[in-house]
Amino acid sequence: MNLLQRLTNSRFWALTLKEFAQILRNRQTLVLLIIPPTVQLLVYGFALNPDVHSIRMGIVDYAQTYESRELVSALTANQVFIAEKTLLSDRELSQQVRLGRLTVGLVIPSEFKRQWIDNPPAEVQVFIDAVDANTAGIAQGYINQILTQYNRRLAGDSTPPLIHLQTRFLYNPGLQSSWFFVPGVLGLVLTLISSLVSSVTVVREKDTGTLEQLLMTPAEAWEILCAKIVPLFILLIGDVFLALTVGRGVFGVPFRGNFLLFLGLSGLYLLVGIGIGILLATLCRTQQQVVLTSFFINLPLIQLSGAIAPIESMPVFFKYLSLLNPLRHYITIVRGILLKGVGLTVLWPHAIALLGFAIVLLSVSIRQFRRQLS
Repeated sequence: MNLLQRLTNSRFWALTLKEFAQILRNRQTLVLLIIPPTVQLLVYGFALNPDVHSIRMGIVDYAQTYESRELVSALTANQVFIAEKTLLSDRELSQQVRLGRLTVGLVIPSEFKRQWIDNPPAEVQVFIDAVDANTAGIAQGYINQILTQYNRRLAGDSTPPLIHLQTRFLYNPGLQSSWFFVPGVLGLVLTLISSLVSSVTVVREKDTGTLEQLLMTPAEAWEILCAKIVPLFILLIGDVFLALTVGRGVFGVPFRGNFLLFLGLSGLYLLVGIGIGILLATLCRTQQQVVLTSFFINLPLIQLSGAIAPIESMPVFFKYLSLLNPLRHYITIVRGILLKGVGLTVLWPHAIALLGFAIVLLSVSIRQFRRQLS
């Protein structure tokens, strides 16, 4: 008891109470202590789901028989696969997979019933978009398991299977997981570097008083801001080259698309990151506040982008919420150009989304920056 009285009467106790009171009076610190952990736990809990469900499947049924429809029903009964589209040709089906609108394609041949009855097994072909090697492997496992149970239900264990599956993996036949993760990590790294470097650069000048000195020069506010953005943009383009070199040289990620298109859209995304950074710098007073706030913003962006966990594994709400995430659009662009070799005719919705994000973020951050300068 004497020890407790000593502690409560000591200078250490008084200083500790003073610090507690100071922290509790700082509303921004309380917000950083309560809101980011809550939001991030919710986002991580839902977004980092290892289960894959609602895989979009396209179907080409040349047979158009009762048996072929029963096979489709067996594959889609447990909601792992969703019959998104019924198409007329396998060429159209492969095009839909190439555009990213479907993940799996099922082709049932016209002689399906005849092979089943007269010369089993009947051949069925499946296309799987293997850009995400993990999802592709899981999808193949689900299909094989469903087909095994379906064969067993039809013919039992004693006879050969009536249906045989031919699986073809598109864009990543070796199921290299690095081909999925490296483009995502590229977008992740550019997000962190562009937002942090731009925000810390501006806040440092506010701390050191350099901005006040710039205001005394004849330069206009837009000249001051452009002089900050252009060097950062050029240096960050160098990071794009560096990341691409590491991805290709170390991990063997292919480059099947147009290099100038990749560079142009990467530059557009860097403007988005710089816009986020400058906006953070106008909202924060110190570099420590910038770093803490950037983690609150960047981590949810990363988790809802599909860089680490596939979008298909997320709940419906987060799937739609991720459409407001510029990093999701950029990663889709990078994977489309590097792995699929698609061009602007396919990627234009994502390019327009990035352009919109860049215009909005730069406009808001520039307005806030001018207001602080004035």
